[in-house]
Amino acid sequence: MSEGVERESMEYDVVIVGAGPSGLAAAIRLKQINPDLTVAVLEKGSEVGAHILSGAVIDPKGISELFPNWKELGAPLETPVTKDKFTLLGPQGSLDLPMWAMPPFMNNHGNYIASLGNVCRWLAQQAEALGVEIYPGMAASEAVFGPNGEVKGVVAGVFGMTKDGPGPDYQPGVELHGKYVFIGEGVRGSIAKVLKAKYGLSKDSNPEKYGIGIKELWQVPDDVFQPGLAVHTTGWPLDDQTGGGSFMYHFGENYVAVGYVVHLNYKNPWLSPFDEFQRWKHHPEVAKYFEGGKRIAYGARAISEGGLQSIPQLYFPGGVLLGDSAGFVNVPRIKGSHNAIKSGMMAAEAAAAAIAAGRSGDELTEYKKAFDASWVKKELNIVRNAKPMLSKFGTKIGGAIGMFDMWTAHLTGGFSFFGTLKHTKGDAESTGLAKDYEPIVYPKPDGVLSFDKLSSVFLSNTNHDESQPAHLKLRDPSVPIAVNLPRYGEPARLYCPAGVYEVLYDEAGQNPKFQINFQNCVHCKTCDIKDPSQNIDWTTPQGGDGPNYPNM
Repeated sequence: MSEGVERESMEYDVVIVGAGPSGLAAAIRLKQINPDLTVAVLEKGSEVGAHILSGAVIDPKGISELFPNWKELGAPLETPVTKDKFTLLGPQGSLDLPMWAMPPFMNNHGNYIASLGNVCRWLAQQAEALGVEIYPGMAASEAVFGPNGEVKGVVAGVFGMTKDGPGPDYQPGVELHGKYVFIGEGVRGSIAKVLKAKYGLSKDSNPEKYGIGIKELWQVPDDVFQPGLAVHTTGWPLDDQTGGGSFMYHFGENYVAVGYVVHLNYKNPWLSPFDEFQRWKHHPEVAKYFEGGKRIAYGARAISEGGLQSIPQLYFPGGVLLGDSAGFVNVPRIKGSHNAIKSGMMAAEAAAAAIAAGRSGDELTEYKKAFDASWVKKELNIVRNAKPMLSKFGTKIGGAIGMFDMWTAHLTGGFSFFGTLKHTKGDAESTGLAKDYEPIVYPKPDGVLSFDKLSSVFLSNTNHDESQPAHLKLRDPSVPIAVNLPRYGEPARLYCPAGVYEVLYDEAGQNPKFQINFQNCVHCKTCDIKDPSQNIDWTTPQGGDGPNYPNM
């Protein structure tokens, strides 16, 4: 916090943190309801979409409610899905599972393959045309509280901090105040994390659960490109007790969006999600899709996987949580943007009505009531047991039972023979001891299908001013070497997909030292989630720093 720092302030009806699908949808809906409302959207990326990364097959349900004429308006939902495949991989062979055996909502007919970053850029254009003020490169670094403990705004635009304190170009930032403040930072946002703790928003929900999604964008020749193809795989190279799988979508200008998801409750501390992804691409059933192609972009981000059981209280004094800040991802469908858009709309409608009634700074309980009556909750309720099944029974048995459970819930409107299964512990707590597992020796990358971390980070276009303080904060600097290294083999060097964390030794192989290369960070926030000692806090760097994702 920054008590004692004097800042100018700007007043708005609603201040929104994060120009993702939820934040932009909220801004647009506010202006649709009342054009006179003043709305500001803060975005930590250098431009809208710079930090947005998703698969993505997009269910147009949310955007169709926001803009029924989205096609006429030119929304970049480029390629309709024309073919679905779901494949179970083994070390040598593969088996295509029948799509008819899966619940109808798992079928992607009627959905679109697109770049979610480009969709957000388009949403920002619509928002600005309605009079929304969008401030890219203005990271919201902390919340501002009012006299009664309510959130009354955020601090944004702090620049010029150095490792030794304020530098010659220091700017303390400004306070943006709102009658209500919407937090749409995405997964594991730093302000949302503070507010959840301050107001006890998660006290009545299950522990939050996450995965890490690592993505590459390829451009392939015409004879390999299959526009509209959506392929998902599970199985090899992960073992049955490690949840995860892949996606591969053909769209646009001969693009293949390909990614790998590993559930972060994995036990083996020697596992590297990045290297599992690189190894997966060498499977014959997978490699054929990249023949003659070229990798052109790379990125990673955490994915909210807790589902309905892990959703915190959605409102707090002075504001609400939106989209991935609340955890609205449908894990079996690998989709969340439609739910995020709807959440922004519901929050906007609640806030607009409250402001019209002369209210401000109180609890928007109407948002929770809208969520409870919405198709978002109904959708999440149907799939609520899928993730706990995988955690409890493993990929094969858990996947089969979970499919039966989803069919039952789909046909009955939500009934399950199992009731509602619980998430019993956080992902960091699932990490096993290094001595109980064999280290994994991964194949060296060939530079054709598989690559190393540093060349991958280069393709993320990430950049951080080296003179600023590291935005990755250690609560206790001694823990990585004194605790995590002997107990867990210091898994930060493995779970991080960007080579941020290293353990360095002297020439004699002694005196280990923990090094943080924060310049490499792609803002996936996995370290904040998976560190077994919960010793790392991800915070926002100075505005605009981080990755710059094109078409991701």
